This record gives sequence, structure tokens and C-alpha cells, in this order.
Amino acid sequence: MLNKDGELGFRFSKDVQQRYIKQFSSSLFTSHNAVLKGYVLIPEAMFTDLNLLATYLNESYEYVMSLKTK
Repeated sequence: MLNKDGELGFRFSKDVQQRYIKQFSSSLFTSHNAVLKGYVLIPEAMFTDLNLLATYLNESYEYVMSLKTK
């Protein structure tokens, strides 16, 4: 997800969120002044390694596709 400030957030399971927030020294993703609890803010420093970023994007995509539809 991309917010109005141009920040990028990926959706992960709760366990993975906590691990990546620590690993990335990041936080939960915010959009329109609302904290989106399912999303992790991807730090700009990670944009330099697009292969690694693609790995996290694919992990996020696989998680989202595993969710039941509403």
C-alpha cells in the first residue's frame, strides 16, 4: 500500500509484523492519520536493494492471498 506521503507499507501476519518492525527498525504503517495494524512501514533505506524489497513484497503477497475473502 502507498499512502499520500509516498510511504510504502506491506501487509504481513502479526508474528511476521513484529519481527520485521524490529529487524527494519520500523513501525506500523500509517495512512490518512490512521494506523493500519496489518501493515509494516518499509523504510526508504530498503529501496536501494530492489531484489530484497521484491522478496518482502512476494512474502506479503503470498500472505494476503492466503487470507479468506470477505
